Amino acid sequence: MIAVDTSTWVAFLEGRGGQDAQVLDRALEDRQVLMVPVVLTELLSDPKLPSDVAKTLSEVPLIEIGPGYWQRAGVLRAKVLAKRRKARLGDALIAQSCIDRGVTLLTRDRDFRAFADAAGLDLGLGMD
Repeated sequence: MIAVDTSTWVAFLEGRGGQDAQVLDRALEDRQVLMVPVVLTELLSDPKLPSDVAKTLSEVPLIEIGPGYWQRAGVLRAKVLAKRRKARLGDALIAQSCIDRGVTLLTRDRDFRAFADAAGLDLGLGMD
């Protein structure tokens, strides 16, 4: 199972190439993708997103948020900020969801490296 960041979803939905888009395509075929709730929120925030795409994205199984999630996410973000690295709130929430579930995050966003360094987030980078 993998989780996918907004950056990779957008590239995939726009038909842009890249290793991450190929991995996502295969994982979708094999039903090996979990949706991070924050990523779903980001994707559905696009007012131009076609309703059929929104429906399909909403059908991807969600990673459940467990007890203590918000506290763990806050501590994770603090660890990254203490190292003087960028730690946007949304990224911290995405990273914590993946860490809690023990799944790889497929992303094009280099900012997630800080979470990998601070807490062992498993990254499947798709940076071209």
